[in-house]
Amino acid sequence: MSAEPEKPVVHEGRDDASGAGPGNESGPRFEEHRGGAGAPDNFQRLWTPHRMAYIKGENKPTGAGAGEGCPFCVIPGMSDEDGLVVARGTSVFAVLNLYPYNSGHLMVVPYRHVADYADLDGPEYRELAVFTQRALSALRKASGAQGFNVGMNLGLVAGAGIAAHLHQHVVPRWGGDTNFMPVVGHTKVLPQLLRDTRQLLADAWPQDVQDEPGRDA
Repeated sequence: MSAEPEKPVVHEGRDDASGAGPGNESGPRFEEHRGGAGAPDNFQRLWTPHRMAYIKGENKPTGAGAGEGCPFCVIPGMSDEDGLVVARGTSVFAVLNLYPYNSGHLMVVPYRHVADYADLDGPEYRELAVFTQRALSALRKASGAQGFNVGMNLGLVAGAGIAAHLHQHVVPRWGGDTNFMPVVGHTKVLPQLLRDTRQLLADAWPQDVQDEPGRDA
């Protein structure tokens, strides 16, 4: 007795694959026949192959030194657009995370290749604090963030992806952003391109006090 041929999957309530149009408003959408492995089901897949670069460790340093592939040492030499730099200071800079948890996830990073917060000098830790405040202001202005996760992971055992170069995360949060996608599917849906996010935050970044109109230097 021969097996019955595989039947196409019908997704009720969806438009036909050819697109909605006159006389086709309520037509079911048929999956194409598949000859490979896998049984048809009612799930739609969101493929994110770009995440494989992160999983395989792309852009990770080859060693602990400043000249051993550290991306935080390379980024300041790039243009703002190519390096996703939001703002530059004297001792630190703000840059978007290439693998963000939420849209607008940025990091405040010292230019100097230093691993421990305790090793920052006075100008570095003061400007890092100032840039963290400005990041909060820019994210509230640009995206209406309702809350934030702010902090740093020091050392590999603490979860630092690039432990050799200190960086502080500033992650904007909104009500409902922890939904079934990250909790069940371990997938984040990011609605905006990084370059567009960078431009929005750069435009919303607070000016230095001495640069603000109406203030004395």
